[in-house]
Amino acid sequence: MEEITEGVNNMSLAIDNQKKNRIQVSNTKKPLFFYVNLAKRYMQQYTDVELSALGMAIATVVTVAEILKNNGFAVEKKIMTSTVDIKDDSRGRPVQKAKIEITLAKSEKFDEIMAAANEEKEAAEAQEQS
Repeated sequence: MEEITEGVNNMSLAIDNQKKNRIQVSNTKKPLFFYVNLAKRYMQQYTDVELSALGMAIATVVTVAEILKNNGFAVEKKIMTSTVDIKDDSRGRPVQKAKIEITLAKSEKFDEIMAAANEEKEAAEAQEQS
């Protein structure tokens, strides 16, 4: 019986951990670089980050992922596409929307790049104050 309880507890921990490193991106609520910087912070805490979006926000997610990859912060781990049924209140029936989930892993040079960026930021702040 203890083994079953332990298995259930481990399963719920895995589900909780999966949700914590997910960023649900909107194309209207926040600027693009808000999501880029948020993903960097998530990658400092976790080894990978999952970016997800529906409909028109898909372009924003892809752009965020490409910025992180091209600047050496992340490597692509997994891309999933699907459709989901969303209830449309005005029509009263479900509408299908495209969904994308991009999982990015921390690159090998992530910590080096972040340290260099922080040094540049501190140097710029010191220069402003003097």
